[in-house]
Amino acid sequence: MKRAADQYGGISSVAVKKATGRTWAEWFAVLDKAGAAKLPHKEIALRLQRTHRLADWWGQMVTVGYEQARGLRLKHQKTDGFEISVARTIAAPVDRAFAAWREAAQREQWLPRTPLTVRKATPHKSIRILWADETLLSVNFWPKGPLKCQVVPQHGKLPSPEVAEKMKAYWAEKLDALGAYLEK
Repeated sequence: MKRAADQYGGISSVAVKKATGRTWAEWFAVLDKAGAAKLPHKEIALRLQRTHRLADWWGQMVTVGYEQARGLRLKHQKTDGFEISVARTIAAPVDRAFAAWREAAQREQWLPRTPLTVRKATPHKSIRILWADETLLSVNFWPKGPLKCQVVPQHGKLPSPEVAEKMKAYWAEKLDALGAYLEK
C-alpha cells in the first residue's frame, strides 16, 4: 500500500498544520536541525512537547511521522513489533457483536477453527485475546445507536510489516464475515 506524498503516520500535512501550526516539511526541517534523526523516539517526543508546546498526542504523532519520513520507522511499527487495526460499523447492537466474539459457538460461525485465548473481557466494551501465535488482539466495541455498533480489532506484536499487512487484510475479511453473520 503506497503512502500519500504529504501524509505520515496516517496524518496529512494539512491536518498537522491545522493542529500544530506547521506542515510536515516544516516539522522535518525543525527536527533535522535539532539532530532528531540520532535521538530515540521518547526524546524526540519530549522535545516537541517541551520546546514546541505540542500536546502529548501531537508530540507522538509528529515524532512517528518524522521517523517514518527519515526511514527510522516502518508503517505500523511500534517498539514491540508491528500493529494494525481495522474498523467496521455493523448493523447490530453492541451486545450482539460482543457476544459473537465472546461466545465460542457464535464465534465459530464467522471465525471458524481459530484457536485463541480470551484473557480479559469487559462486557460490551472490549475483549483482550492471546492469538495462537502469541500475538495480542484487542477488540473494542462502540455503540453507534441502538441498532448499530463499530467493532475495532487491533492486532499487535506482529513480527514484520508483511505479517501486519496480511493481518490487516485478514481482519477486514473477518469483520465482513462478522457483519454478514450478525446482520442476517
